[in-house]
Order: sequence, then structure tokens, then C-alpha cells
Amino acid sequence: MIDTSNCNIAQIAVHRVGNPSQEEALHHSKSVLELTDDHLRELLFRYFLSPFTEPEFYNFTSPEGDFTLNPLYNQASQLFEGSGSFHDLSMKMADHLYEVSSHPNIKSGDLFVVRFTDMQVEDELVDAIGLFKAENKHSFIKVDQATDDFILDHDEGIHVDKLDKGCLIFNTGKEEGYRVSIVDKSNRLTEAQYWKDTFLNLKPCNDNYHSTREFLNMTKEFVKKQIPEEHDGGKTEQIDMLNRSAEYFKTHESFDKQEFEEEVFDQPEVAESFRRFDEDYRTHNEVAINDQFDISSHAVKKEAKGFKSVLKLDKNFHIYIHGDRSKIEQGTDPDGRKYYKIYYDQER
Repeated sequence: MIDTSNCNIAQIAVHRVGNPSQEEALHHSKSVLELTDDHLRELLFRYFLSPFTEPEFYNFTSPEGDFTLNPLYNQASQLFEGSGSFHDLSMKMADHLYEVSSHPNIKSGDLFVVRFTDMQVEDELVDAIGLFKAENKHSFIKVDQATDDFILDHDEGIHVDKLDKGCLIFNTGKEEGYRVSIVDKSNRLTEAQYWKDTFLNLKPCNDNYHSTREFLNMTKEFVKKQIPEEHDGGKTEQIDMLNRSAEYFKTHESFDKQEFEEEVFDQPEVAESFRRFDEDYRTHNEVAINDQFDISSHAVKKEAKGFKSVLKLDKNFHIYIHGDRSKIEQGTDPDGRKYYKIYYDQER
């Protein structure tokens, strides 16, 4: 949880970062910005911080796997420690962004570097460094009154409700590579991942949110891939297993892998297959998932949306299965037509 209600902007700088492959320049500002307009300050808070409503935390890393080699980690450390000029370090951050922006599809834009004070992360009050890139300009119409008449004009600017890319670096968890939260509204093409993977160079935090999300995703992949291949499970079996998995996470405050297997998988051979899949999944995806952790309700709410409970039959019927697998039967009639038989107590 991030609470920004009492935080303040202590310093802010902006630089124009082009794309070197398009022969676009990098323009550094000459000094930090002075914020004397209270309404502008409110708009900046809205632009910078309102997108961070559902935080997922990351840590800095590097191609070598050592977060101390990440330039942004070191620059943020200097800012938090007060061992360097804010404006000089903001320019170095802009330099780093310029160096990794050479893909032809990467847009130029304005990079805001902001130092925030008194930002609450869960139960801790910390300072934070914000990096925000505005890539898209939006047209707007202006209406001015001149004497007894009106004049229409237009201009382009930054939409305060449409942050393109952003990150908050919190002054906590330094020993693990700081805690970082990001926003990236770009598409999911490979070149668009430069913000998270190349510029920031992040990996998910090994926290409750990460463990909950990864285990739910791994379970969904197991049910969809392994159950049909190894256990001849049809769609109803898959939906029933997904429902039981989601129900476990929704009704428990803490996760225990052995308990989960006992409640979700009826057959020992399915549980054994799940353990093998779990081991392969962790190795292949290079993720660490704890076998016991406190369940993140936020992660459950977000990831459970992908647990589909709809059985689609040709283009004629959709059957929503929410529980009690024993009340639906599958079969084939003498003419070879497939059917489902559904039992119920009352019609609503």
C-alpha cells in the first residue's frame, strides 16, 4: 500500500530526452524548477502519483544480477544520502535514459525527476525519487474573452490524467535493491519494455504480493496445460480446479503449499504432477516462490480475474460453473451428439 496524502514535492527537474537513432538530441535543463503556484503543484501531484493505485513492488538488479551495478540504484542512493547535487544526478539519470532509447520505436519525451518527502509505504514513512516520462502530447482548445467577444485557440500539452511512464523509488529495502513501483502505459511490444527492463532494470520483489501472484499464475498454467495432457481432464474438471484454487486464496489469510494441495487436488497423482510442474515452472521462469506466505488480497483480486469459469459450447451456449462439480455430467447420446446434464435445486 502507498499513501501519498501527506507527501510533498521537495525538488523537481525536467530534461528533454530524444532518440539518438533518430538524431534527436538530449537537452538538459539549466537548473531545478521553482514551484510557486499551488494549483500547478496540485496538478503535478495528480499527474505523478494518481496512477500508483495498485502498487506492485520491484527491486533494482543488473544484467550481472548485482543491483549495486545498476546506475539508477547508485544515483538514488546518493540522492537519499544527500551526497550529490540533485540537479547533477537528475542529469545523469537523463543521460542513462538517452543511452537506452536508441530503438527506432522509442518516442522522445520530457523526463521529470522529482524528490518526494513523507510518503508512506505500508507502515513506513520514507522519502522517494520519482522518474516520469511524458511521451505523448495532447491537443486542447482554449477559449479567451477579448473585450465583448470570444477567441478560440488551440495548443498542445501534457494530459494530467495520462502518465505514459513512471516509477517511484522508495528509500527502503536498500539492502535488496530498494523498493520500486512502476507505471508503463505503452504497448507490450519488446521495444516498449525498455522502461522496466533496460532503463530501470528491475526484478519482482520476493514479497507476499509476488508470491501470491506467481503461485496463482503457476496454478492456472498447470491446470490449463498439464491436466489435459496427463490426466485427460475436460473443461469442467479444469474449471472446477481453478474455482477451488481461487477459493482457497480468497478464504485463507496465509498460504501453505501442502494444505493447498490437499484442499484443491482430490487425487494423489494430480498433486504429484503439480509438484513436478511447480519445480519446472520455478526453474524455467527463474522465479522464487515461498511455500508459506501471507496471502495478498490485492494480488488475488487482480489475478483471479483470469480464472475463467465459463464453459463455451459451440456458439449456442455458455455455462457458468461456480462450484459443486458433481452437479454437471458430460456424455454422448446414441447418435454421437455430445451433451451436458445439469442438476439444480431451484431456478432463480
